[in-house]
Amino acid sequence: MNVHLLGVRGSTPAPGERFARYGGHTSCVALTAAGEPSPALVLDAGTGLRNLDELLGPAPFQGTILLTHLHWDHTQGLPFTRCLDRPDARVDLRVPAQGGRGAASLLARSMSPPSFPIEISGLRGHWNTRLARPGRLTAPPRFTVTAAEVPHKGGRTFGYRVSADGASLAYLPDHALAGRPTRAALALADGADLLLHDASNGFGERTAADAYGHSTIDDAIRFARACRVRALVLIHHSPGRTDADLDALAARLTAEDADGLTVSLGREGDVIRCDQPAAAPVHAG
Repeated sequence: MNVHLLGVRGSTPAPGERFARYGGHTSCVALTAAGEPSPALVLDAGTGLRNLDELLGPAPFQGTILLTHLHWDHTQGLPFTRCLDRPDARVDLRVPAQGGRGAASLLARSMSPPSFPIEISGLRGHWNTRLARPGRLTAPPRFTVTAAEVPHKGGRTFGYRVSADGASLAYLPDHALAGRPTRAALALADGADLLLHDASNGFGERTAADAYGHSTIDDAIRFARACRVRALVLIHHSPGRTDADLDALAARLTAEDADGLTVSLGREGDVIRCDQPAAAPVHAG
């Protein structure tokens, strides 16, 4: 499958020329099965979701969107993406179950007046907004999806494992790794060909990571090795980390890479071919 990184920032968008090469949009990844013309599965709906319009061109989106959690940087793209808000769109939107509330009700806490002009029901097209729970989820043809709860502050948070055509992707963009990983998180990423993982905090930035329930780069690398993944791509970059800052981190990653694990920093616009022989990004621009 092809993995399109549509947004790789965390917390809030980072506009401006100092952030242009790695991109300023927040969390969103689109997946296209081998041989298919366009993505049918999207992970998270941050502002990077707007880049889905360019991928689809004149076509509507017809597929599934899985939210890891309901923080703003994972949902703000929903009402601003043309391929979703049109009569011929068909969207299966999955929201992590929590608090005994329905999916639309959970979304309405941030997407309804007075916080926002409309609710999710105000978008055009056929929307099936429902709850997701840990375990196997229904997904578009060719994809197999497993959800598991992972530690992160401020509401129930899922990680996802997606398999297609013999390749596997683990997606954990918000993951608190202050101590030993949970069994659920380890099982989610075990042996994955590609791991997209939270790197909100740099090497040794333990205090900031703990304060907001994120991972340091050290944490992410240890977790990837424990799970025996083949390639680790670090995402959810801090909005204050400039291109120059990320370049410096990338240089240090090369120096610290070991044990056959490929480690790189994700960039908005990257397309990663996730398969058995390789999982390497193709940089846009």
